[in-house]
Amino acid sequence: MSNLNVTQEDEEKERCPSAAANDTPHSLQRLNLEPSVIALETSPSPSSNGPNLLSLPWEIVTQITSHLPAQCVINVLPQVCQTLGKVGEDRVMWQLRAQKLSGPKTLFPVGPKDDFDWPKACMEMEQLIGCWTGQENRGEGERQVEAVGGVNGEVPLAEGNLEEMQLDVDVNGAAEAGDENVQVQSQNADSPHLIEQSNTSSPLEHIILPSGHIADVNCVLLLGGTGALCASGSRDRNVNLWDLREGSRGTLMHTLAGRGTISTHRGWVWCLASSGPLLASGSFDSTVRLWDLEAGGAERGLIQCKAAVLCLSCERDMVLAGSHDQKLSIFDTRAADPLVKSLRLHSDAVLCLASNDQYILSGSKDKTVALYDRRAGKLLQRVQLSTYLLSLCYSGLEVWAGDNRGLVHTFSMHNGCLTPISHFNIHRSLVTGVHSSPGTLYTCSSDRTIKIHLPCAPPQTLCTLHHQAGVNGLSVEGGTLAIASGDMNVEVWRLRV
Repeated sequence: MSNLNVTQEDEEKERCPSAAANDTPHSLQRLNLEPSVIALETSPSPSSNGPNLLSLPWEIVTQITSHLPAQCVINVLPQVCQTLGKVGEDRVMWQLRAQKLSGPKTLFPVGPKDDFDWPKACMEMEQLIGCWTGQENRGEGERQVEAVGGVNGEVPLAEGNLEEMQLDVDVNGAAEAGDENVQVQSQNADSPHLIEQSNTSSPLEHIILPSGHIADVNCVLLLGGTGALCASGSRDRNVNLWDLREGSRGTLMHTLAGRGTISTHRGWVWCLASSGPLLASGSFDSTVRLWDLEAGGAERGLIQCKAAVLCLSCERDMVLAGSHDQKLSIFDTRAADPLVKSLRLHSDAVLCLASNDQYILSGSKDKTVALYDRRAGKLLQRVQLSTYLLSLCYSGLEVWAGDNRGLVHTFSMHNGCLTPISHFNIHRSLVTGVHSSPGTLYTCSSDRTIKIHLPCAPPQTLCTLHHQAGVNGLSVEGGTLAIASGDMNVEVWRLRV
């Protein structure tokens, strides 16, 4: 039978030698694909005789692969053959996939499309949908996300003014008068927090780290690249370092302590930042303390500031600190005199920072956002808002930020220009934490919720987690989410092993 097939094939080649020389489908020629690549490609089929996947029109091949997970298209198809690997290079295919994931009535991405990482965005969105859809516990009357027009439009004051007043007391009172005599009361740290625990069949595991603080946890930071370690800073003046790999609920490694002190700081710990093995903690005691993670959290240095440190950012050996005295300070941790430059870009306290090796973004109580060019050493832009920002995240050419009225703002960054796009009603009170990447958006608030969204305009909320206390901050790394809780605990959601 095989001899008969070979004979028929030879006769066909003799009748039509030009077709035998070039068997590329006409549809592939219409798409201007190189015939040599397709013709010389080895088929993934067990047999090179007869029809196979690569003999189909290219439009059908891309349609078939659109039903595969993005992770498979990125990591598996290139291992099958060179031609199938080219599916992942099809920019239009990824754009169509992203539109299907985010919805037809949304804008994605919200920032410039130049150099946007479409494959990574699609893979992250699919993983986010798979992990978080169905995890939420919505309360009655949960609002839809709404766009509320231009950035400078007036917005009705959200619920939670008491929390805003409390922030003023925290920042102004404790920063100026010190917090030596401030008494902190909180709930039992061993009590459960979520109204509804996640199902055991969920892909995510929810854990509450063992009791380690005796006051509200103000900040949390996942470390190690995969979320294996976690640092938490509290109003009890301590920074705790946790190993999330040990035990079923993680293990407290130790509490960081400076030389000659019994606590990490002498005032509330308000912010954390890291770069590689360097961990920095900022406090109302007007200091930034440096810690060496490779040495188990040993003290690496102390930077004395002139006012309460409210936000931090790290870039390699450089530490940026925003403080209550309206200053943005740049420090080189390798120098004996670490202060490199002190900038006054605002007229009120600097509340949030985001940076990379070229730009620094800062938000202030004066309701402005400043863009500073590190290489040119000059202020590029100052954007006036109708509210003030409490949290910032700079990812690629997009900036997401949360303010004091429950709004989440989005900006585009292009050619050294910060352009406001829009803002959205996400929370009912202070947005205390924002994390974004090409395919994910996480927000948390003093309104006692944590929300997970697709980062489009308007954001598509996949899940709302309700908490019994205000949420003071969050950190995301390697698919792990950690939050700083107002009831003295750190909570973690991570993929089940």
